[in-house]
Amino acid sequence: MRKSCKWSLIGWFVAAIALSACGGSGKGGESRHAAYYWSTTWESDSAQRQLLSSHQIKKIYLRLFDVVVDEQGEVMPNATIRFASPMPDSVEIIPTVFIVNDCLDKDVSNLDQLLLKRILQMAETHDIMGVKEIQIDCDWTLRTRNTYFDMLRRLRDAAHEKGISLSATIRLHQLSQPVPPVDRGVLMMYNTGDLRNLSKNPILDMNDAAPYMKNLKGYSLPLSTAYPVFEWKILVRAGRMAGILHSDDELSVLPGDTILTRSASPDTVVMVREAIDRIRSDANDEQILFDISRNNIQRINNYHYEKIYRH
Repeated sequence: MRKSCKWSLIGWFVAAIALSACGGSGKGGESRHAAYYWSTTWESDSAQRQLLSSHQIKKIYLRLFDVVVDEQGEVMPNATIRFASPMPDSVEIIPTVFIVNDCLDKDVSNLDQLLLKRILQMAETHDIMGVKEIQIDCDWTLRTRNTYFDMLRRLRDAAHEKGISLSATIRLHQLSQPVPPVDRGVLMMYNTGDLRNLSKNPILDMNDAAPYMKNLKGYSLPLSTAYPVFEWKILVRAGRMAGILHSDDELSVLPGDTILTRSASPDTVVMVREAIDRIRSDANDEQILFDISRNNIQRINNYHYEKIYRH
């Protein structure tokens, strides 16, 4: 028997209300240049402000929280963002939520209601005013597609009643599947390969992406495209991947281990962007960097990732 996601509204909302500091007012309209922010703490500094200004980034897709299955088998919010700085008032904020695919094996009949309430509660608490769009990120599969699409349909309808549109991320392998019931999508042009294949670049490899691109032209959903500016440090033990190292990770590095650094060069990203242009140029009308968390801003500046943006 599947467990029901019997969420307490207190559990979902208290964490949002108790977050420290206030946000800024989200403003702005359509922008060719946008970015994701995927850390658990929103921190703004002079380097980030300079990045937003110099590249005319007017839209930020801000991950608010994840939805996961906890140890008791309940579907619950997790890794909620903490606001350590005000939100910039010069950009439009798109609240974004990541849903772990396993959640869709549970009873999620009220997920749409809880998501919308919590998103809008967090937006109000942190002065993210005038929300025009919310986005859902999920690596759904054939097994969970119907459940996911039903949830999106309910969420879209409820959001529309409040004058808010709904978007969803689209992974490459999902291009061959039916279009989700959302207003538009963001094509995730990264994580194209298998992390366990140490001979290839798992972040972005045109050889891995090419077989899926044939479905792009006929994909009947308005699209933007997100490109990678991040890197992974892969821990290799006894010739196999042991995990990805993070700054706050407890993964131990043992004698004899190797650390491989993987990233997509600006030239590789530009090559992929041009390939998308040839197939479906409108998918590049809005180009999105993934992501502008603090540890990536120096990489963007040092390695000229601004070339991803087509001026």
